[in-house]
Amino acid sequence: MSHTVLAINPGSTSTKMAVYDGKELRFEEEMRHSYEELKHFDSILEQLEFRKSKILERLAARDFYLEELDAVVGRGGLLRPLKGGTYEVNDQMVKDLQIGVSGQHASNLGGLIARELSEPLGKKAYIVDPVVVDELIPVARISGHKDYERISIFHALNHKATARKVARALSKSYEESRFVIAHLGGGISVAAHMNGEAIDVNNALGGEGPFSQNVLGHFRYLPFLMLALQKALQKKG
Repeated sequence: MSHTVLAINPGSTSTKMAVYDGKELRFEEEMRHSYEELKHFDSILEQLEFRKSKILERLAARDFYLEELDAVVGRGGLLRPLKGGTYEVNDQMVKDLQIGVSGQHASNLGGLIARELSEPLGKKAYIVDPVVVDELIPVARISGHKDYERISIFHALNHKATARKVARALSKSYEESRFVIAHLGGGISVAAHMNGEAIDVNNALGGEGPFSQNVLGHFRYLPFLMLALQKALQKKG
């Protein structure tokens, strides 16, 4: 028996959604959000009702009723570090997403919207492979400073979905494979995957790794600090 699931993926300037019957895609939608639409919100959390209403509008236009759903799954946000996998959205997770326990990002809305849509139906909400998936091996946590430890924040959902897809094509399982996977989007993350875990990856939110259209990436920090100091002295003078 297949289950009908609504998947929600909130991004910085868009909200994507899709309805699946088992593995079969019934339909998908992408809603772009302009600067004019979003500038009125002072925080990510304030966008929740706006984005939820857009989802409900598109579902209604498709003559789709929420009562058809067995579950709702949202993009995982900036939670506390955890292993990759599927997690039920519970009260503690809701609190962490609301306060942005590890930072503010549109992905925080995924689990919150999923919970708000599923709870009145008596159904469960889930997140899968959130951006804070942390499977780094000890040596990958070492940085160039004794007081600073590298952390794992990356496009885990896309990484692991891609890994599983490629593994199937090779007639293998993700858990017995070794891959280097790169996500190339508004931000870039490159990870070494071994036996089902991302054992080393750049902190895509913190600016590690290659530059992209939205992220500065690695750069020479000493000239930057000198420039900042120079400008500060000019203002003081």
